[in-house]
Amino acid sequence: MNNLFDFEQWLQSALNEDVGYGDYSSLACIDPKSKGKAKLLVKQHGIVAGVQWAKKIFEQASPDFKVKVLIKDGKKVQPGDIVMEVSGKSIEMLKVERLVLNVAQRMSGIATYTESLVSKIQHTNCKLLDTRKTTPLFRIFEKDAVKIGGGYNHRFGLYDMVMLKDNHIDYAGGIEKAIKKTNKYLKDKKINIPIEIEVRNLKELDEVLKIGKVQRIMLDNFSVKDMRAAVKLINGKYETEASGGINESTIVQYAETGVDYISVGALTHQIKSLDLSLKAV
Repeated sequence: MNNLFDFEQWLQSALNEDVGYGDYSSLACIDPKSKGKAKLLVKQHGIVAGVQWAKKIFEQASPDFKVKVLIKDGKKVQPGDIVMEVSGKSIEMLKVERLVLNVAQRMSGIATYTESLVSKIQHTNCKLLDTRKTTPLFRIFEKDAVKIGGGYNHRFGLYDMVMLKDNHIDYAGGIEKAIKKTNKYLKDKKINIPIEIEVRNLKELDEVLKIGKVQRIMLDNFSVKDMRAAVKLINGKYETEASGGINESTIVQYAETGVDYISVGALTHQIKSLDLSLKAV
């Protein structure tokens, strides 16, 4: 878990957003002392994710809840499967119902899409990465879902890896200045994190190769032909990452160029949630 993430604070903020002044629908017609049971039901084929987070939400929201997990994160599911069973106060169950579903449905959608892409490139040594194109304050869940689906996490934020993209390079005054300034800054501040630099064409790649002092090179919006040429030029001296509009139709071609990583922003920002429901029993 990311050590900057405060789950209790997140949970309270999420519940405050949803409950506001009160869950009047439940308060109006349900005895506060009544207890009930519910099951987390699958309504669509896919990979289930967010199970442990859902369990944590229930248990943190009320000590009265008893949760039994029947299907673990990362398992393939089909309509009719029961992921977990929950018992506790009915009014509390309804208060957290939507939050649990929002987390589990979105995470399952991400895990399902991630798994589908990973399966396409499993015959290569290429690893699938996510990006920072995530929902604000929901990143930890989305990146966890990528891992559950068989992918890998890129940097979590701006603080755990240097990524010199086109704007950084332009603002710094060019590739050479950006690399040299960055190395000096990290040395002076005694910060030990890797440096990745983005290149937009083979000419920029050549410039980076002459300077060095980076750990990974991102090849942004390269054609498959140029990607293959770039990987050959780099020749294992640096880690390589392909990025820019790569999807299910093109990912195999890029993975087969020998690139080490492929980053796909769509893993987290263009996802259809998996259909789940919490049903009273």
